[in-house]
Amino acid sequence: MSFLDRRFHIRWSTLTPQRVVPEITEALARAEQAVDTLCRQDRGRMTFDSVFLGYERALEPLSEAWGLVGHLDAVCNNEPLRVAYNEMLPKVSDFFTRLTLNESLWDLFVTYARTDEARRLDGIQHRFLEETMAEFRQNGAELPRAKKERLAALQAELAVATQKYSENVLDSTNAWELVVTDPARLLGLPEVVREAARAEARARGLDRDDAPAWRLTLKAPSMMPVLEHADDETLRREVWQASTSIGHGGAHDNTELIWQILRLRREKAELLGHPHFPDLVLQRRMARTGATARGFITDLHARIATPFAGETRALQEFRAEATGTPAQPLEPWDIAYWSERQRKALYDFDEEELRPYFAIDSVLSGMFRLCEHLFGLQIRERPSVFIEPGHEPPAGSVPAEQGGPVEVWHPEVKFYEIADLDGTHLGSFYADWHPRDSKRGGAWMNYLKTGHPAAPGRPRTPHLGLMCGNMTPSTPGHPSLLTHNEVETVFHEFGHLLHHLLGDVEIKSLNGVNVAWDFVELPSQLMENFCWERESLDFFARHHLTGEPIPPKLFRKMLAARNYQSAMATMRQLSLGKLDLDLHLNEPHPQGRTLDEVANDILDGYLMPLKTRPPTMARRFTHLFADPTGYAAGYYSYKWAEVLEADAFSRFKDDGVLSPTVGREYRERLLSRGNSADPSDLFRDFMGRDPDAEALLRRSGLA
Repeated sequence: MSFLDRRFHIRWSTLTPQRVVPEITEALARAEQAVDTLCRQDRGRMTFDSVFLGYERALEPLSEAWGLVGHLDAVCNNEPLRVAYNEMLPKVSDFFTRLTLNESLWDLFVTYARTDEARRLDGIQHRFLEETMAEFRQNGAELPRAKKERLAALQAELAVATQKYSENVLDSTNAWELVVTDPARLLGLPEVVREAARAEARARGLDRDDAPAWRLTLKAPSMMPVLEHADDETLRREVWQASTSIGHGGAHDNTELIWQILRLRREKAELLGHPHFPDLVLQRRMARTGATARGFITDLHARIATPFAGETRALQEFRAEATGTPAQPLEPWDIAYWSERQRKALYDFDEEELRPYFAIDSVLSGMFRLCEHLFGLQIRERPSVFIEPGHEPPAGSVPAEQGGPVEVWHPEVKFYEIADLDGTHLGSFYADWHPRDSKRGGAWMNYLKTGHPAAPGRPRTPHLGLMCGNMTPSTPGHPSLLTHNEVETVFHEFGHLLHHLLGDVEIKSLNGVNVAWDFVELPSQLMENFCWERESLDFFARHHLTGEPIPPKLFRKMLAARNYQSAMATMRQLSLGKLDLDLHLNEPHPQGRTLDEVANDILDGYLMPLKTRPPTMARRFTHLFADPTGYAAGYYSYKWAEVLEADAFSRFKDDGVLSPTVGREYRERLLSRGNSADPSDLFRDFMGRDPDAEALLRRSGLA
């Protein structure tokens, strides 16, 4: 077993850092040979299968193998793996860059596209031909040779720079800790958070029965409750100041890397005939141009500027009244704390009241049952086993293929299978929910293998994916109890996963999440709505001790507070989208200007006035800078897709939140179809009309 083994059940214990360089080198050689063979085929005997599906088949083994390396780098990062990953990253990046610059391969595509068979293609085959050729053109297939060479060099530099940026964020996050020995400093923190902090300290030998200690970190389940609940302002300030050091200052500073990445992206765009990176990236997305995306952001900004100012003023006045001081701008470490207190005063609602109802196992099992009901599925957990990397399974172990436990990459990881009502195996997935030092922050979904639907003479093959997060861990006194926001995140990532696992697209490259970037968040964000409806909450929101659902009074308070500071929340997303777009639209690193000065100018009118101006979060904005493209010039997509999903969920609201009829239609007309058609057509197929642009503002109470 190795990175090159393509069996469905992955033997994670065999995927050691020592295997990365030799096996990915071999995978690259095989892929190069497969592409060469593809290009040498007889031009008089070309078919769609031999050309375009042949191209897909040629790349699949390398893509799967390298995907495993990238996944382990995200969840099991260590120095030997990092060294091996960084050694192969430029070589793999160069291979994929040179594909679209390969003159023989492009000639093959162009020659086939002129054939009578190609002109007769329709449906998904026609779309795959058009999408593939558009991708090649977008990535330089028609450039002269000298420019192709420069483009390949740019991509290699981007791959190295963005990986270093990502490592700096992880390393600077792990570099900080605060060990608290005075329990008075923790007043206001929820019990479950204090228990987790003490468990962190005990695990590192810092806590004793006669000398208790609590370890705080910059991971979200530790940091965010401090900013929201700690009564000790000096503690909040200390944690906030530490959070601004992520990717900022010292050995892990990302400032120069950001300028470098922006310069490389601008040069890449200009080389490909575009004035800036957004116009290059967005040409095959729903927005099409950087100007359209920026217009979308500025239009929403104009609509919510007044309520945003009103919410800001109300928060300042609330703090002033509570402290007997004049109304004035807040400190950045005070925003979350006073917002929580204001929410409680306005609605008699504290989000911590919900936490006992969101034990993670209950959330997951209830979410699965909800999806079984809505989409006609069966979801079950399979026994799993963790084997230390480099070790053999115990003697007599039954392989997963024969019904034995499925190997996982960490003891906390679980494995599930998803099937149709008739028992057809649609796919499987891993779930990895809690933070650790070797794991990057945030939450994400990814796919490891893409199957295909049944066809004459060919059985269906299942998909394989995963979802990861950094949620509140369990403690000796409690199971993992999530905040409502963390529950929304779980549903969000499962929405992405369903998009992959329920794909019924005969061409793998067009399956699931391989859609326009500003459409990909629709399935994930739509799932978040089920965290707010009484009918769906009752599937998974149960008190971890009594099994009782959320009481009606608490549910009413939760709903009443739903749109609390909705303008602030919207403005935060808009500010991130504008920072992204303007950094990429404007001249990279204007002379004499610091990164913070540039960011502050971009976000004038988008940020709450504060006593202390924080450094820009661009240095830890991994969505933009931890990948050669990623969400760069595309962060607006979250709000763009939110408009679509707010409208799409109205069908569930109108026909019944738990309507299996609507659920099946959503599965069949959108989830299962991937990129087999234009996303606007898929939306119209489900909704029967174009999107209602006001849907999001109405739901947020801002219309």
